[in-house]
This record gives sequence, structure tokens and C-alpha cells, in this order.
Amino acid sequence: MTQWRKSSFSGGDSGQCVELASLGCSVGIRDSKNHHVPHITVGREALVRLLGQIKSGNHDL
Repeated sequence: MTQWRKSSFSGGDSGQCVELASLGCSVGIRDSKNHHVPHITVGREALVRLLGQIKSGNHDL
């Protein structure tokens, strides 16, 4: 069974919560409030790059 972990930055009632799960060589990402919607799967290196871009302000989130 896949263990999903909620982001430590998710909280309150903002409605912007994500969960991550280790899927071997990749990582699953899903909306914590919509478990019925399929998750997306990305490679670990791609996730590291995406998080770096988000922290640098390269994405309007």
C-alpha cells in the first residue's frame, strides 16, 4: 500500500494541500482533498528541479 505524506507547508483551510508518495524511482503527487482524482508521477530529479524553480519564484503559484 502506498503511503502518502502531506506537505509540512500545507495547513489550515487554504485548500492548497498536496501529498507526495515514494513510488520507487519516481514520486507521486496528488491533491490531498481530491483522492479520487488520479495522481501525477514524476521522476525524483524532475521533482527536485521543480521544487527549486518554485522556491526561486519561477512559477506563479
